[in-house]
Order: sequence, then C-alpha cells, then structure tokens
Amino acid sequence: MWTPFGTVCAMRYLHTHLLMAALVLFGCGKPVAQTKEEPKKEPKMETTNEVAVIDTTYGTMVVEFFEKDAPNTIANFKKLARDKFYDGTAFHRIVKGFMIQGGDPLSKEPGNPNVGTGSPGYRIKAEFNANKHVFGVLSMARSQDPDSAGSQFFICTGDATFLDRQYTAFGRLIKGDDALRKIDDVPTRTGRSGEKSEPTERVVVRKVTIANRADAMK
Repeated sequence: MWTPFGTVCAMRYLHTHLLMAALVLFGCGKPVAQTKEEPKKEPKMETTNEVAVIDTTYGTMVVEFFEKDAPNTIANFKKLARDKFYDGTAFHRIVKGFMIQGGDPLSKEPGNPNVGTGSPGYRIKAEFNANKHVFGVLSMARSQDPDSAGSQFFICTGDATFLDRQYTAFGRLIKGDDALRKIDDVPTRTGRSGEKSEPTERVVVRKVTIANRADAMK
C-alpha cells in the first residue's frame, strides 16, 4: 500500500488510532552520536506561475509547486493532470489532523477492494528535500521502497514533520484551506487494512488542472 508514514519511531509520535497495520515501514535503528553543526537555513521555496487547481466535491484547492526542490516529481504530476489521469478519482484515505490521500486510479471505481495500490504503471525517483510536512503541504505517497511513488499523493492537514526528508514534498496550498479542513472532517471507518481511515462518503476529485497562478487566485 502506498502510504505517507515513516518509521516505527515516527508512529509513536502519532495518536493511538494511527498505530494500525501497514504503517510500519522501517525500523527505529540505533541512535547516532550527535555532533555540533552550524544551524542550517531553511530552503527557499521556489515557485513558478503555474499552479494546480484541485476541484473536489468539498470545494476547490489551489497548490503552488516547489519547482527547484522536486522538478521531476512536479513534471510527472503536471503531466498526469493534463492527461486527466486524476479526474474522477477520490480521496480514499483520511486520517484526521494528519493527511488526506488521493491519486489512485483504482478509486474511480467505488468499492474497489484494491484501492490504495494503484499507480500509473511506472515509478519515479524520490526527490527528498528540506521542505517541512506541515498543514497544506503536498507530498508523494509511496511504499517501503523510496523510489516507488507514481501518482498517489497526500496533503497534510496537520504537523507531520516526522515525514521530512522521507517523502517528496513538492507543493503547498495557497488557496482552499476551508475545503481541505472539510475533507479532513469527513467521518471515517475501519477499512480492510485495519486502519480507521476509509471515508464513509465518497470525496471525489472532479478534476485537477494546471493553471496560471493569477487566474487560479481570482
């Protein structure tokens, strides 16, 4: 299953209801000796005039891209959007206060038992970077293999910085906070994986379009 969760260590940080099967991808490992380093500056989030407009049944969200930090990931997302790959999919996984996950082509078919495993038929290399996973950040979902992302993505609905440098953050919300919060509030039930993250109602992505920033922000 493509999932935006990191180590067992990270999971201990989550609320009890997040500690479900299929979230364990890596071991905690041994502690590493600490060395003093100069404070690192936060990377500048470079963007262009192109943004993604995600139109859902709960409202519209506009996302700008971190062009310099994840160029190949962004190019892949834009291509899929322009090919209408995302149109008619759904946010199939919602963990309140953490993230909403979508982009699975299998979610176009309501009730498909394999939702969560779909892809465009290929994988892309990870572009881990220093952008933090906080509210509104767009990132790629993946399996245990770091280079296993394809089309599935997630949008953070809370602080998830334990995912930093383990998942490819490639954009952030600049409009539509209310829509994101509404989706985050959709009730969920326990699904086949044993995790309480399956929406009780279908949250459809009507379409994803790549647009000029000025037009999208009107």
